Amino acid sequence: MPKGPVIGPLIIAGVTFEDDSKLIEYRVKDSKQLSPTRREELDIKIKEIAINYEILVIPATDIDDMRKIMTLNQIEVNAFINIITKLKPEICYVDSVDVNEKRFGRNISEAIPFKATIISEHKADEIYPVVSAASILAKSRREEEIEKIANTLEKKLNLPLGSGYPADPITQKFFKTWFDRFGKLPPHTRRSWKTSQRILKEKNMKKLDDF
Repeated sequence: MPKGPVIGPLIIAGVTFEDDSKLIEYRVKDSKQLSPTRREELDIKIKEIAINYEILVIPATDIDDMRKIMTLNQIEVNAFINIITKLKPEICYVDSVDVNEKRFGRNISEAIPFKATIISEHKADEIYPVVSAASILAKSRREEEIEKIANTLEKKLNLPLGSGYPADPITQKFFKTWFDRFGKLPPHTRRSWKTSQRILKEKNMKKLDDF
């Protein structure tokens, strides 16, 4: 089963620059290594100096529908292809989600409708400033989307939603309380995720016990 947040959309971003000198000056780094405040500051600066950028938002319901016919890796490959096709860079650095980073790059290269050099590496967001910048745009947008979801759902339970990640105790409590109260998963939940499937399985087991 895939890792990642159990609530909220999948966000993938791409950004183009003439060079990375400004990004180095701004000391961009992998978004996970930055505080929310610093990410917000850099998100604004990156958008100001970029030639162009694209942010793709894939809702949880779409992820679940696509996972009926493809893997999460394939979903992400398609998303990368979509963004790269719009930005049309000559050289493209990507953070590989495939265990085989060369295969990930090759799958993208073969699908985009123009010639580009694809450099695919694991942890590219820790190596290349341009990938760090894209990760900041994606993380910032995800936090915006989670805030919108939280504003809608939290008032129905009077509990904080948390980060949306299954390892987050706040999210765990919210998830369980919602399910206990309403008998179903919260809106914006990735139903195909391990956490969701476990809860649904436990519900079915209880029904059998009642019978």
